[in-house]
Amino acid sequence: RLHAKGLKISLWINPYVAQKSPLFAEGDRQGYFIKRTNGRTFQTDQWQPGMAIVDFTNPAAKAWYQGHLKRLLAMGADCFKTDFGERIPSEGVMYFDGSDPVEMHNLYALHYNQAVFELLEDVQGKDAIVFARSTYASGQRFPVHWGGDCWSTFESMAESLRGGLSLTTCGFAFWSHDIGGFEGNPPPAVYKRWIQFGLMSSHSRLHGSSSYRVPWLVDEESCDVLRVFTRLKHQLMPYLYAKAHEATETGVPLMRSMLMEHPHDPACTTLDRQYQLGDSLLVAPVFTESGEVEVYLPEGTWTHLLSGEKKQGGRWHRETHGFLSMPLYAAPNSVIAWGA
Repeated sequence: RLHAKGLKISLWINPYVAQKSPLFAEGDRQGYFIKRTNGRTFQTDQWQPGMAIVDFTNPAAKAWYQGHLKRLLAMGADCFKTDFGERIPSEGVMYFDGSDPVEMHNLYALHYNQAVFELLEDVQGKDAIVFARSTYASGQRFPVHWGGDCWSTFESMAESLRGGLSLTTCGFAFWSHDIGGFEGNPPPAVYKRWIQFGLMSSHSRLHGSSSYRVPWLVDEESCDVLRVFTRLKHQLMPYLYAKAHEATETGVPLMRSMLMEHPHDPACTTLDRQYQLGDSLLVAPVFTESGEVEVYLPEGTWTHLLSGEKKQGGRWHRETHGFLSMPLYAAPNSVIAWGA
């Protein structure tokens, strides 16, 4: 039914197996889990009671895990959200291939995401995609990523952007975040400003822990904000798709720090509350309830994408925006393809 509507389905997974799961006894018997140094299966209660952790350095364990995911793909799933992978013991355990437990604390997330991505490549071909949280150097080979469980405040929204620009500057082409924040309940102003930020990111989702992040549970205006910026993102899809393709070919991220795009402009060195979405769009999320925001425009004449207003660069601008607007500028001499 969902596929008939043109929708694709992502299932939430993790690499842990709780003791009461029917799979626990099978994995324990076959030696598919990380072991203690005495040879017994390592168990912890950090997420599920008595859970074990799949040992992806064991080819048989990897194939076993992939086999269960392949069964889900056959049922209609299209991809997986590979959550967790970071609660990995760094001492008192051993791996099938003899890996150093301290090194594996970081490397485990790579093994985990690679196992899932390789299965999806085998089944889906070039459409393979995971939605990953934990990762490590070279993890950009298994896209895409999001930033994890942030709080529902303006401060956390800014922290999320800071962390995301750090990740993309490290070579990760696609990064996103939970619109509205994950923990807590976002006040209406935070939610509406986060919608703008979230839709002007490489990929977008509404997600939270203690409440559904649907706009009609916040206020009526949130529905308008989400509608306007969702349509804007759809209109920008020819441009965004081209930049996404460029990212897969060159490694240049979709969301770029100002320093990355303007390395010779000393004013861009410390900018961490604005970014470029590809080479032709500059985005400055609003982090205040009043709508006041300061944005730096590099040299040249910049055009506000929503109003058409032109502003000179090489200087700071202080602006105030309602919830249906934000600092969103087209770069000088840029050509941006629009969709319907």
